[in-house]
Amino acid sequence: MKKILLGLGCSVAISLTGSSAFAQQTITLIAYGGLFQERYTKTVIEPFQAANPGITVSYFALPSSGQMLGTLRAQKAAPQSDVAILDVTVSKAGTDEGIFEKLDEKSVPNIADLRPEARFPDVAGVGVTFDNFDIIYNSDLKTPPKSLKDLASPELKGKVSFSGMPDIIGLSAVIVMDNKDGGPGLAGRFDKGITAMEGIAPNILTWEPQPEVYPIIISGQAMAGIGWNARSQLNAKLSNGKLKAVIPSEGTVFQINTINLVANTPPARSEVAKKFINYALSAETQKRFSEDMFYAPTNAKVQLEPSAAEKTALMQMDKVVPVDWIALAKIRDAMMDQWRRRVVPASR
Repeated sequence: MKKILLGLGCSVAISLTGSSAFAQQTITLIAYGGLFQERYTKTVIEPFQAANPGITVSYFALPSSGQMLGTLRAQKAAPQSDVAILDVTVSKAGTDEGIFEKLDEKSVPNIADLRPEARFPDVAGVGVTFDNFDIIYNSDLKTPPKSLKDLASPELKGKVSFSGMPDIIGLSAVIVMDNKDGGPGLAGRFDKGITAMEGIAPNILTWEPQPEVYPIIISGQAMAGIGWNARSQLNAKLSNGKLKAVIPSEGTVFQINTINLVANTPPARSEVAKKFINYALSAETQKRFSEDMFYAPTNAKVQLEPSAAEKTALMQMDKVVPVDWIALAKIRDAMMDQWRRRVVPASR
């Protein structure tokens, strides 16, 4: 990663409202690559820089939250990144390791406007996007799937693709099917969900779609699978309807990305980073990003255009299964063991 340039104005007193105090400052955001980077740069970073001349936000992209945390661990003694956007469970791990600094309403005022689901007592960061998983399928499929268990249909033999555990999308599908089948959830390590996934496993083309699941289904190499709604809706639009997406009848879950302040960065950079985080959490900014990429906003004051709102789970909250991601992290390894022993062999 490029070394961060400390600004010439480091000795100037800095406040969240005084833009002149941030002259010639560069901060680095570490976050997801691909479409996320493209759309986040267009709708968040570029407007922020236009509103704050002299501040540059350098984007360092990595494909997963785990890789981001690994990079931040390696930099802990001398951080080169200032802000990180990653999954809430990984944010919790970074919090426990002292990698992130706790955010509050005093330092980041827009936190006051966040939905309750976006704030976590034991996590330093706060929710910046909500996403949810859905079923995706090729429009040429004769019988479109409406439920997760439809992915076990004989018509889909060898034609289903999505990322299995430890990826969070495989984990989320297990949770939802366990809930639908009346499983004991955390207490039973989602055993009924694992059983339901065993029924889908024989139809799996691959648990590791490359580079991701959407182009595989658009091309017809696979015909159905599970995807994240924001990317599903965007790919549906870009494919002229070749890709379709629907929330499963069993329900879905919110996947929460948090925005985090990296600890132990120089004070001048830290203050600029807080200014950027505050901007990213504002209603205006979240509305712009959500309407461009269909992530559900975490700011409760956002009023999405109906055409965008209907493409997020905010319009179908009755289908969102509540998940305690922090508690879940404690049994994730045990669930992964069940996945390896029961689900993977059933797909061979």
